[in-house]
Amino acid sequence: MFPLGSVLFPYMPLQLRVFEERYLIMLASILESEPAEFGVVLIERGQEVGGGEHRFSTGTVAQVLELVAPEGFVGLVAQGDRRIEVVEWSQDTPFPQAVVRELPALVWDDALTPLRVLAEQTVRRTLSLASEFTDDAWSANVALSEDPVEAAWQLAGIAPVGPLDQVEMLRSTTMAGLLRSIFDCTEAAADAFRVPGPGDLDADDLDADDLNPDDPDA
Repeated sequence: MFPLGSVLFPYMPLQLRVFEERYLIMLASILESEPAEFGVVLIERGQEVGGGEHRFSTGTVAQVLELVAPEGFVGLVAQGDRRIEVVEWSQDTPFPQAVVRELPALVWDDALTPLRVLAEQTVRRTLSLASEFTDDAWSANVALSEDPVEAAWQLAGIAPVGPLDQVEMLRSTTMAGLLRSIFDCTEAAADAFRVPGPGDLDADDLDADDLNPDDPDA
């Protein structure tokens, strides 16, 4: 297991610089089998370096695609595969390990196409807004898989939302629930990137002096 400060979704890439000894030992262990894979969960609080952190129980299996080993660290490229739930954390020595169960794969229904289109439009529109404030957002024109299940998870992965919203998406039990969660979380996040116009002002936004009828400039 590799607890991280970010959420990994199925069908999304993961790039890591591994330098801590316990994770170098872990990589050496998993590379003995094929495919080489490990579990990723979000750290709820604490630090990923040195252990002692609290972890969310829902995560994703990462399959190793590429390794490079320049001096001082190992560069790793992996991809999210299937979702898992931690049943029990077993030990952290020599590296974090857990008993897990696989979560059921979400099933696509063509009747969900309008909802998927709405979710994608919302994500791409919000990415355009986010690009004006941060360099970390995905491009609004990023290509998605032609497979609808893969594309849905990729939408969750590129949506400019916080990690708690991402965990909510990852826990979805139906494809409809995932798409609705993508739309709802992204729509809420979009508010943070919008600059309100005059018509968007609320009475609570006005200073008390603005409401003074005796002030000729009010």
